[in-house]
Amino acid sequence: MKTEPPEACPVPPAAILRLDSQGRITAVNSRAEQLLGQPAAGLIGRKGTEVICGHDRDGLLGALCAMAEEGCGPVSRLMPLPRHGETKQRSVLASIIPLPGRDGTPSGALICLQEADSPSFIHRLALDSISEGVLTVDDRLRITSANAAAAELTGRPPDQLPGMAWSALFAGADSGGEDPLAEAMRTGARVSDRAIHLQQPDGTILPASATAAPLCGPGGETAGGVVILQGSPSSIRARMVLDSMADGVFTVDRNWKITSFNRAAEEITGWPAREALGVSCSEVFRASICGRECAIAESLYSGAPSCNRSIVIRHRNGKKIPVSINAAPLTDSHGNIIGGVQTFRDLSAVSSLRRQSPVGSHGMDEIVTRSPVMQRLLAITAEIARSPSTVLIQGESGTGKELFARAIYNASDRRDKPFVIVNCGALPETLLESELFGYKAGAFTDARQDRQGRFAAAEGGTLFLDEIGDIPGSVQVKLLRVLQERMYEPLGSSEPVRADVRIITATNRDLQALVREGTFREDLYYRLNVARIQLPPLRERQEDIPLLIDHFIGKFRARQDKDITGISEPALQILMRHDFPGNIRELENVIEYAFILCQGGLILPEHLPEPLAPVPDHRAPGLAAGAAPMALEEIEKQAVWLALERNRWRKMATCRELKISKDTLRRKIRKYGLRNPLHRELPGQEE
Repeated sequence: MKTEPPEACPVPPAAILRLDSQGRITAVNSRAEQLLGQPAAGLIGRKGTEVICGHDRDGLLGALCAMAEEGCGPVSRLMPLPRHGETKQRSVLASIIPLPGRDGTPSGALICLQEADSPSFIHRLALDSISEGVLTVDDRLRITSANAAAAELTGRPPDQLPGMAWSALFAGADSGGEDPLAEAMRTGARVSDRAIHLQQPDGTILPASATAAPLCGPGGETAGGVVILQGSPSSIRARMVLDSMADGVFTVDRNWKITSFNRAAEEITGWPAREALGVSCSEVFRASICGRECAIAESLYSGAPSCNRSIVIRHRNGKKIPVSINAAPLTDSHGNIIGGVQTFRDLSAVSSLRRQSPVGSHGMDEIVTRSPVMQRLLAITAEIARSPSTVLIQGESGTGKELFARAIYNASDRRDKPFVIVNCGALPETLLESELFGYKAGAFTDARQDRQGRFAAAEGGTLFLDEIGDIPGSVQVKLLRVLQERMYEPLGSSEPVRADVRIITATNRDLQALVREGTFREDLYYRLNVARIQLPPLRERQEDIPLLIDHFIGKFRARQDKDITGISEPALQILMRHDFPGNIRELENVIEYAFILCQGGLILPEHLPEPLAPVPDHRAPGLAAGAAPMALEEIEKQAVWLALERNRWRKMATCRELKISKDTLRRKIRKYGLRNPLHRELPGQEE
């Protein structure tokens, strides 16, 4: 009996053999007669395995038929086919399609054989030629086909994979994630680049990367799934390294779309990698620098990394998160820029500690400076801290005298004892003496009980007397006795009390001038002036202004949770030209005021307080309004100057704008004597 292939055959034209439940051939088509070299009469009634497998009746076809009998979905495999009367075999793609009976149990199967020149066979060869493993499964997650690379990755012979449960291979996903193949079939959506582990026959685990997608039937229903496995040791190792880092790491292409997103990035931002991939980075991070101040954009334009910028991003739930970021260009093997990479570290804990840190926790390493004068003072101060000597700190108001006093205390061997501060200028004469030395009950009206003074409170530690130049003469005498004899008497007491206290004093007044005027005791001055520290005003250490600005921006950003990343160049130039009569305290107040007006990004000139002048119009000589017509050299000078100003004196950016080389730009800067106005005031800095 001969029949044509049923319409349900998935891969026409092919050689078709129909088998009954006993595995005997009940029908064949003409293509089967041609391919097997026998007429239908010689095939019908014989065992399918005998006809197709020859002597290897328990081989591959037998395994496929057993699968068909168990009711598995269609399964396929490459196999050699013997031809009647010929010794030479040809390769065919054999597919077994189970045929269900009326009660739902298998009643037989169709065997489809396709030759090497068929599209399906070529497709199969193509799958076996690629390095990625490809597995297909039915709707019960039973493997229906696997290419050669899949067999190699799973460590099993090709004929063992069809019919095996996918769960026997899947040993879990990184970070406890869901099986990507099951997820793709459940959601009907593709799952990309999921890190998983494959169970090997010997019990070992192989890390791999899996991309899975559902296979849909004619009606759109999920009929199975396909998973692509990649087990390159280098790529998997790189992924595992990135996912083990505490810092978030992501990459973008040249269109700012996220192309990779590590596990820490998921945890910090609240965005799963599968949802962040392909999304614009500005949509995920929502930072105020997104746009023209973007760190990745800056690194792409300059070709150099952008390091250690502190910004604020937003968690997916809207919460602000302070982070420190580093960005760099991403290049291919030929050096072409293909995107950017950025790392970011969560500073929430650091910011919380800053907000909670006690005022007295300052050390010498926290004094912000790069001024040579201040560096010498810090070296001397470290030596002074180790001695028990009395210290006199002098300097204008706001220069940081109390900060130095705390640094001395924290570096001394008394740092575990009390640190007591007395502002001598804030207390009237009648109260200052009792405040310092204490009193006995009945010493004066309302003195109903004994009260210890600041010397007693600082016992074993350090007493800081601020504004020492303002103490009255009567208190000067008692203080002199303490310094000479280490003894004092509380008010109303005739018994001296021993004082084990180190004294640090500070003043913004000229004590020598007060001695000459007779308002300050000379002997007390010399007792106080054992170790003297003279702090310079801020106008004499202008190189520290940018550092102090960054310090205060970080301080207020942590306290106020504002996404302010820094100060603009014009605003910085205004502050560089200010005299700061109030010194560092005035600068701190200026930055705090700017935080009130600035809502995010960079502090601009309009955010500065009113007394500060607007940005001066720095023009090259001869550019004033109404100037006479300029010579060609003056025009060139003006063009170079304005380009430098527009690009914040970044030479590479200026070269790109003017379309000249860096050497040419250097020659023109030298020729016209052009200098950065900011750097003119900062000796020792490079232009």
